Amino acid sequence: MFDAFVWLCIITAGYIMLCARVPFGRCRRCKGFGFIIRRTRSGHLRRGRDCRRCNATGVRLRIGRRIWNAWDRARQDNAR
Repeated sequence: MFDAFVWLCIITAGYIMLCARVPFGRCRRCKGFGFIIRRTRSGHLRRGRDCRRCNATGVRLRIGRRIWNAWDRARQDNAR
């Protein structure tokens, strides 16, 4: 039980450091290309339309960073 708690704390601390150091990750839908890869009927790969999820940038804000930004914004609003 104690070992699981220690590992959970280590993983959480690592994810917090990752979100602080690299707030953007690759888009899971387009795999960081910025567009959807399509296959033609003959099997060739073609460039599809721009990815709507990441607005054709290929990167998205991590979930942990979204939570941090919301918490920080609420903290600053209460300080005023």
